[in-house]
Amino acid sequence: MPIPGSGLAKGLAVTLRTMTKRSHTAQYPDVQPQLPPRSRGVIGLFEENCTVCMLCARECPDWCIYIDSHKETIPAAAPGGRERSRNVLDRFAIDFSLCMYCGICIEVCPFDALFWSPEFEYAETDIHDLTHERDKLREWMWTVPAPPALDPAAEEPKEIAAARKAVEKAEAAAAAAAAAEAEAASEAEAAATQPPTTPEGDA
Repeated sequence: MPIPGSGLAKGLAVTLRTMTKRSHTAQYPDVQPQLPPRSRGVIGLFEENCTVCMLCARECPDWCIYIDSHKETIPAAAPGGRERSRNVLDRFAIDFSLCMYCGICIEVCPFDALFWSPEFEYAETDIHDLTHERDKLREWMWTVPAPPALDPAAEEPKEIAAARKAVEKAEAAAAAAAAAEAEAASEAEAAATQPPTTPEGDA
């Protein structure tokens, strides 16, 4: 059985401890706060990575992401090849007056086109100005902090290992082709410098 009044005593103890401590007040905006590295301030767009897959807009619970695009036809790279079509981004906007900063759009983006920026000073006097178009979202990319350094003891990421193996394979193939070409050239030069042979009956 709890002792009657123990809850009140604990609360008063917390109050007394707080009263004896000196308060620390940061004079914002003269003193900027020290934000954690993973602070959720505003969302930046790296539109070169955006493929208009619409995953972010579909998964957004607030429906605050607006995307418009059109298709363009890419001619065939080789004669006789087939033409391809790609999506071209026309508009990418986020309404931060509706956004609840859940981060789902950043998590579901498969091509790393959306990033968190720690910047939070973008208040507006007009609510319509809180809808940031893609040009404004691109400007926020310059405030995105660099990712943390990799652990030296960690194993090599699969993507880097695959890319390194592909480069090594391409370099080996190029070296083999160059060696074969050099050998063919030396054989041709040797054949050109060798004197012509005459049949034994001719003399």
